[in-house]
Amino acid sequence: MNIALRGPRMSVEEFLAWENRQEERWEFDGYEPRAMVDSTVAHNVTVGNLAFGLRQRLQGRCRVYTETIKLRLTDTVRYPDVMVVCTPVANDALYVTDPVVVMEVLSSTTARTDRIEKNREYQAARSIQRYIVLEQDAIAAEVPTREDQRWLRSTVTGDGILVMPEIGVELPLAEAYADLELGTDTGCPAQRRRADP
Repeated sequence: MNIALRGPRMSVEEFLAWENRQEERWEFDGYEPRAMVDSTVAHNVTVGNLAFGLRQRLQGRCRVYTETIKLRLTDTVRYPDVMVVCTPVANDALYVTDPVVVMEVLSSTTARTDRIEKNREYQAARSIQRYIVLEQDAIAAEVPTREDQRWLRSTVTGDGILVMPEIGVELPLAEAYADLELGTDTGCPAQRRRADP
């Protein structure tokens, strides 16, 4: 998110009331509103593939929400790309508060926010057991997972499987990238940087 609205610091309640009057979607980082930026075709396809694959496997046990539903946390409000919620949510709700799994698809404008700020926020949200951060231009994902008080990280690439025991789902990572032309490089960018001489 690269466009911030400067002004007096808002509370979450003030932000929600303000955003409800806006035509565009905004996130709230705890200090100020930040405009949601346009997404690419690759981003849209990946989000759609993830949501479809999860809904097929969950078969109504949990609900899947995509990027137009807000996640309200203690001090912030976000629009995750994909969320899985296993508690009842009213049909007229404008936000959810307790997802079990959250997914974000990286872009050049959101990578820092997704990897650092949202990672910290999602780790502090006790309901979130798994945070899956997917690359947009390579078949790769970083997966912070809750284990007691710790947030453990793993990486899934290529023909790996996104294993989500919290919701009883296993999803081939490549399925998230169906219908996209990504070339032959399917490694994680962080791994490629470490391997470069």
